[in-house]
Amino acid sequence: MSTSDHGGESEGLAPVIPLFGGPRRDEPVVDGGYDAPSDEHAAGWHPTWSVDRPTYDDDGDEHAPNVEAAEKALLKKLRTRSMSIAEARTQLREHELDAAGVEHVLASLEAYGYLDDAALAEQLVHAGVDRKGQGRQVIAQTLAKRGIPRDVADAALATMPDDDLERALEYARSKARSMSSLDRDTALRRLTGQLARRGYGGSLAMTAARTALDEGSGSSTGVRFR
Repeated sequence: MSTSDHGGESEGLAPVIPLFGGPRRDEPVVDGGYDAPSDEHAAGWHPTWSVDRPTYDDDGDEHAPNVEAAEKALLKKLRTRSMSIAEARTQLREHELDAAGVEHVLASLEAYGYLDDAALAEQLVHAGVDRKGQGRQVIAQTLAKRGIPRDVADAALATMPDDDLERALEYARSKARSMSSLDRDTALRRLTGQLARRGYGGSLAMTAARTALDEGSGSSTGVRFR
């Protein structure tokens, strides 16, 4: 995954989340979803289609035949990319389901752990902090874009380590080395902008940028300003 200065969430980073709570917790996970069922099950069988799954009252409902097809289609997508409940609801709108059918599918998959906003939020926070070095602001924006409810997002953000300055400094130091041909003011402006795009705004970005540039200019192998 590229760590571009834009700090956006790439679809290629499809969060690899073991969505807990389903009856098949021993199944291996593949790219953020569940692997194919074991040989003990008939082809096409899936835990959410068992006899004890939530029932859908399809009495006289012309949309009932589409419910199972929509669920299977959504499960196929979940095998390659984890989704929030809001994202899953958007996907289900592609099928001819009434509101009750949509909520039935969502409730069924949530009950079995295939949809879990809290687990997804935790994974996105982990990816933002450990894999992309992002700040709290950008991570919060990512959670909002993925449709994570505010209370769930706040709970996940609360688990972030209180080391924004250290992470901003680490990033600033890595970028300062490439600015040796720039004058001090230009380097400071560019580095501060790069930090802001990664979620390190205001005084924190300025402090990290100045510190990194000062460290570089004071070393024999660091940044030398014109």
